[in-house]
Amino acid sequence: MASIINRHIPNTITCLNLLSGAIACVMAFNYNTLIGDFFGYEWAFICIGAATLFDFMDGAVARMLHAYSPMGKELDSLADLISFGLAPAMLMFNTIALSNGSAMSPWAFIALFIVVMGGLRLAHFNVDTRQTTSFIGLPIPSCAIFWIGFIGWMTHPDHILENVVIAYPGNWVTAAVIVAMSLMMVSPLPMFSLKVKNLRLKDNMLRYLIMAAAVAFLIIGGLAGLAWTILLYILLSIAAYKAPSITD
Repeated sequence: MASIINRHIPNTITCLNLLSGAIACVMAFNYNTLIGDFFGYEWAFICIGAATLFDFMDGAVARMLHAYSPMGKELDSLADLISFGLAPAMLMFNTIALSNGSAMSPWAFIALFIVVMGGLRLAHFNVDTRQTTSFIGLPIPSCAIFWIGFIGWMTHPDHILENVVIAYPGNWVTAAVIVAMSLMMVSPLPMFSLKVKNLRLKDNMLRYLIMAAAVAFLIIGGLAGLAWTILLYILLSIAAYKAPSITD
């Protein structure tokens, strides 16, 4: 009985990832609605953050309980597509729509490119045996974190006046960022994993650098620091690819 329960624990955690992503999509369409202490888009951020935690936990728990399964792998990808592909895309869709004053603005539909490239990235990951300890292309959770930072850079919530001000950089700039970051997910660029296997400085130099930079960026720039962290991750991966000796 215990073994049967253990086998379902990782999948249950993955389902919590999926549920968090689905709720984030709903909250994205209540973007500037104050719900409790936060606006809808802020609740979407929180839900994507929860999904990230569950995404980390399901793999860790599966390893701990030796409860691997082909179904779990497929379920994980489906959950990731919703939480880290569709949810950020819906946030960007509504950011662009509100900035253009129309829910049917053609520019807003460019955000759907995030979902398409995210789906391709996950499909490649599932069949690519080279991505067991590192990645090829930007991992979809990292891309989602970038979008939280990018939207955090644009938005300025006023909880007293119950209003959200969006410092929109323009349609062409936003479209270019969407296309560039989405294509990073399916790029051939090797990227090091952020998972720490041990605490040795020599084996985790780049990982510790990313962690320290993330803290500094968040202190200096708030949520926008998440976007800078992911950009640094990409630059360090390029440097590690050009000079393999700087990474493990």
